[in-house]
Amino acid sequence: MMKTSLLFPSGFRRNRATAWFALAAGVLATAPLFADAENVRSYSIDQQQQDIHARIEQGIAYGLITQDEADELSRRESNIQQRVAGFQRDGTLTPQERDQLRRDLDALHAGVERSLRNTRMKGSPDGYLPDLAGRETQIGKRIDYGIASGLITRTEAQRLAQRETDIYHREAAFRVDGQITQSEKDILQHDLEALNRDVERLLKNVRTRR
Repeated sequence: MMKTSLLFPSGFRRNRATAWFALAAGVLATAPLFADAENVRSYSIDQQQQDIHARIEQGIAYGLITQDEADELSRRESNIQQRVAGFQRDGTLTPQERDQLRRDLDALHAGVERSLRNTRMKGSPDGYLPDLAGRETQIGKRIDYGIASGLITRTEAQRLAQRETDIYHREAAFRVDGQITQSEKDILQHDLEALNRDVERLLKNVRTRR
């Protein structure tokens, strides 16, 4: 796996960064975050689990998911599998159990796609910004919690995922010249705080959902 370094000439860093983000973009483009609403009923729990696992394997193969991330995602997969086994002890899944599994899998899928997007610690030679990475991680965990708990609907989760992707693309554009300026960093921080406010608003909104 590539290691982060600030010792490359600017041209090399710029080309390497462009190639890295192009690779990430290509992997990200291969699958939507959630099944289309009209296909949800026919999209089986088993198929959703298989698709998510395939995305994790793809991310590992391309170096876009670190070992620590893979371990955490595997733990979450195992927890869902145990929940499935528990629900199926009586030989069937109730609508409520199926809805809970859908939410758990949607939250896991969101986490996988977030790991695939976040290349800052996984080979980008443009410098690591720990405060931004930490904030993204915090917000991501809150989104995943909201999806799994049913406080964030599928439609809202899709909208939030798009905003996360937009922030990623903006950062990628900022990195093209080999560095991120303080003003660019301020813009990214502003975007993240706006996203965080909307996530917290959704989590506190107790209206009937789904």
